Amino acid sequence: MRRPSLPIRMKAGLLGVPAFVVLAILPAAAPALAAPDGARRDAAKEASKEAPRAPVTLDDLYARLKAAKDDGEARGVAQLIERRLDRSGSDTVDLLASRAAEAMQAKDYPLAVELLDRVTVLEPGWAEGWSRRATAFFLLEDQASALADLHRTLSLEPRHFEAWAALAHIYMSNDDKTRALAAFRRAEAIYPRMGKVHDAIERLAPDVDGRDL
Repeated sequence: MRRPSLPIRMKAGLLGVPAFVVLAILPAAAPALAAPDGARRDAAKEASKEAPRAPVTLDDLYARLKAAKDDGEARGVAQLIERRLDRSGSDTVDLLASRAAEAMQAKDYPLAVELLDRVTVLEPGWAEGWSRRATAFFLLEDQASALADLHRTLSLEPRHFEAWAALAHIYMSNDDKTRALAAFRRAEAIYPRMGKVHDAIERLAPDVDGRDL
């Protein structure tokens, strides 16, 4: 049997413990003791690194919109939400929607409706497709179809504040102040700093709710 080296035997004698105990302990402790300072620092850095952040969800953005402290922050978050809603998930649908937007800019509303018909067939679960077709129908003065598409939009994405505002404007054009006010309030609950909605509520509320005496 190989005898312990002199330093280990001396250490064991000084500690008052058998040499085999020191031999059992030293191998486990040695790597940590022998590690260079740079290696220990690298290990500490790795340990202190933050875990990867979870991606920002649409729910997160709506929560930030509701809690925004000023109009500028709210507008920025609203734009991020609109960009998310603009994603159909289909290259073909995005192309059709882009052509429909060009048609509306050229005031060719029948063509815009035709293109958006295809959009809603290909991606019936994309809320923005129905919202855009509602706009085209409204510009064609087909309010019944516009209302139907807005309701479909809101059934897919109940937090679509622009759809709520559009719905309110159609009700207003028909002098249905009660429904208009209710729709404006739904929009404001989602986007409290949506200025045009707040102003509309202030104008309508006295007529619908009654004026204070």
